[in-house]
Amino acid sequence: MPTYAIGDVQGCQDSLLKLLEAVGFDAAADRLWFVGDLVNRGPDSLGVLRFVRNLGDAAVCVLGNHDFHLLALAEGYGRVHKGDTLDAVLAAPDRDELLAWLRGRPLAWREGGWLMVHAGVLPGWTSDDTMARAAEAEATLQGPHYRDFFAQMYGNVPVAWDDGLVGIERLRVIVNAFTRLRYCSAAGEMEFHHKGAPGTQPAGWLPWFDVPGRRSAESTLVVGHWSTLGLVNRQDLIALDTGCLWGGRLTAVRLEDRQVFAVQCPQMKHPKA
Repeated sequence: MPTYAIGDVQGCQDSLLKLLEAVGFDAAADRLWFVGDLVNRGPDSLGVLRFVRNLGDAAVCVLGNHDFHLLALAEGYGRVHKGDTLDAVLAAPDRDELLAWLRGRPLAWREGGWLMVHAGVLPGWTSDDTMARAAEAEATLQGPHYRDFFAQMYGNVPVAWDDGLVGIERLRVIVNAFTRLRYCSAAGEMEFHHKGAPGTQPAGWLPWFDVPGRRSAESTLVVGHWSTLGLVNRQDLIALDTGCLWGGRLTAVRLEDRQVFAVQCPQMKHPKA
């Protein structure tokens, strides 16, 4: 039963179907791991949500920042961004079912030596810590007061984890790390402004996965989110955002042997933001 980890789809349903054809996907025998950002900026977020939801147990998806953006907008929080393509989801007759399904997705997924999140893991967290922090946020998202979280979700502070954090500040650090992290300091302070490839960042900041002594290195991390990073397929990291939305490729890696599959994607017409 092969497992294919797939990069950020972001509403590019046609590209997803072409990729699944390329790998010979069999829903009865294979599994798909989606690294998050199923929706937004691509042309058919509604189609992607319906398709992945209908896969049932054949698919695992962790939540990404664009997925959170959709959930917040649906509750009346946040603001519409230039390039958003979420109107069809929000107007769909099955929107409530789709949004409830999306809100029920995990922030982290672990099987064997693999650990999947959307963006990154703070360097001080072990794999066990990562799963515990994810469970905290998932309990809030799937609980009766999830709207309170969306009302206070947006923000860049606190910039670092502290075991003494409580309430919304604790949840915000957890969600920001899992869904927005690219660069951080050796001490684990997050930096959200620089999105370029490693080597373009200011002095003092490191790609989160290259921080010396990163405690989650016991697992192989499977991530997306960072299109300028591109494909990485090394012992401790598989990074899968290869810029499908920007005319790059949609990429999958078969975890059992790390074989790479990819399809070329059309350039979206709106500007990158």
